[in-house]
Amino acid sequence: MPEIPTPDAANAVEVQNPYVSATAGPKRVRTRHFQNAKQQGIPITGLTSYDMLTAQIFDQAGIDFLLVGDSAGNNVFGYETTLPVTVDELIPLTRAVARAVTRALVVADMPFGSYETGPSEALHTAVRFMKEAQAHAVKLEGGVRSRKQISRIVSAGIPVMGHIGFTPQSEHGLGGHMIQGRGAGAEQLITDALAVQDAGAFAVVLEMVPSGVAAEVTERLEIPTIGVGAGPGVDGQLMVWTDFAGMTGGRVPRFVRQYANLRSVLTDAVHSFKNDVDSGAYPGPEHSYE
Repeated sequence: MPEIPTPDAANAVEVQNPYVSATAGPKRVRTRHFQNAKQQGIPITGLTSYDMLTAQIFDQAGIDFLLVGDSAGNNVFGYETTLPVTVDELIPLTRAVARAVTRALVVADMPFGSYETGPSEALHTAVRFMKEAQAHAVKLEGGVRSRKQISRIVSAGIPVMGHIGFTPQSEHGLGGHMIQGRGAGAEQLITDALAVQDAGAFAVVLEMVPSGVAAEVTERLEIPTIGVGAGPGVDGQLMVWTDFAGMTGGRVPRFVRQYANLRSVLTDAVHSFKNDVDSGAYPGPEHSYE
């Protein structure tokens, strides 16, 4: 995303990848490029990542930002929800992702209990992610209720991505995985979005929101909106990588499109390995040293 093409360049017969410099190699995505993308109508892409290997793959493929999400609770640590995740658990994951990329913006998720008590705690957590994990930005949940925290972090020079709609850290208070912004809730969603923007966030995630409401929020805001189950009328899309790659089992949310079935591929590979070892086919002479 570093270089946003003009509309004329985008319509040329041979289009240069707008996210890669032809002379200097990959450039770092900055928060200003999010704003440029919104203005130019260029979609923003994001995936979660929790390790060096996936971060390298996603970065080299041109994904604009990588979120080291508290979804690691479900996908790395084996927790039932994201609530038990701690800052100390996310810092080494964020550090691994940040070290692996040359281009993507790395956003660290601020876990439950690390910013709720007020702006001072929020700033302390954000500083830890920037210093100890080399993150480029942080993300925290909540609209009006988190505006003071967002403002304090931004005033210290740390970019913040907001998150409204369904906020997983508040799932018990919300009554479970419930779509947000329907009916009378639409006005509150808009209020939350404006609060996040006014507090200084550079972008805001809209999760599990009716597509029409998400499109209205996107139209009202000057900052980009990133959808997670918010339909096509937003400025960008974010997916949990284990969902989009078919790594997780069980029920898949409606908004998830699976682009691969890596769980099946790995299962087949493991069965083949075990069978080869059991039968003596592996290791063979070609895998042995004389």
